[in-house]
Amino acid sequence: MTDSIVSMHNVYKRFGNIRVLTGVDYSIDDGTVSCLIGASGSGKSTLLRCVNGLEAIDHGEIWVEGQLIGLKRVKNQVVEMTEGEIAHQRAGIGMVFQRFNLFPHLTAEQNVMVAPIKVQGVSPSDAKKDAQRLLARVGLGGRGVHYPNELSGGEQQRVAIARALAMKPRIMLFDEPTSALDPELVGDVLDVMRGLADDGMTMIVVTHEIAFAREVADDVAFIDGGVIMERGSARSVLDNPTTDRAKDFLARV
Repeated sequence: MTDSIVSMHNVYKRFGNIRVLTGVDYSIDDGTVSCLIGASGSGKSTLLRCVNGLEAIDHGEIWVEGQLIGLKRVKNQVVEMTEGEIAHQRAGIGMVFQRFNLFPHLTAEQNVMVAPIKVQGVSPSDAKKDAQRLLARVGLGGRGVHYPNELSGGEQQRVAIARALAMKPRIMLFDEPTSALDPELVGDVLDVMRGLADDGMTMIVVTHEIAFAREVADDVAFIDGGVIMERGSARSVLDNPTTDRAKDFLARV
């Protein structure tokens, strides 16, 4: 148990014979923004997917808002949760992926409405009002009637952010949310994320946008080979890295 809103203790994760996370200890406090940086394949995305239970860990513990993720105690034993129980936990953790994963047969507004109606039992009229409010918040007021194929990549990603926010999460996870976008569309998505940070949303962001991390992050963690090699303020990690591996990575990006 921990006072942090997210806390990982000695977390290991393998895919077959490949060790992806190795003894990770990582925590963030409520209302803070933490950026995870590192080369492709370093374990950043896997770490995020473990936080919201999309990937089961092999060893260690992950706590989110005082709840043990993916595990529960039954008669003094720790056992795995059912898929339904994990899905219930996941409902309180917003996640935005590299790809937008919108339902192509639903409008932007309907994409934002569907989870609150089906998962939380929100009435369609209330869900519609909230969807319109959230789409306006991400700069898409009036675009809710359009289908995903009628929207740009940046607009689709902003719909995905609105969809995650519709579940009223206490924490938002972003897995390289701009990596699939054309360069001219990146700024609008980052502006929405800046707004969330300004509003006090707790955020863990996997990103290669170093300027964004320097501007918005309360702390930055550099991951290499499934290990957090460095962690500290954006200025200390990005401007004055102490390990050769971090220096090399930052010189290249």
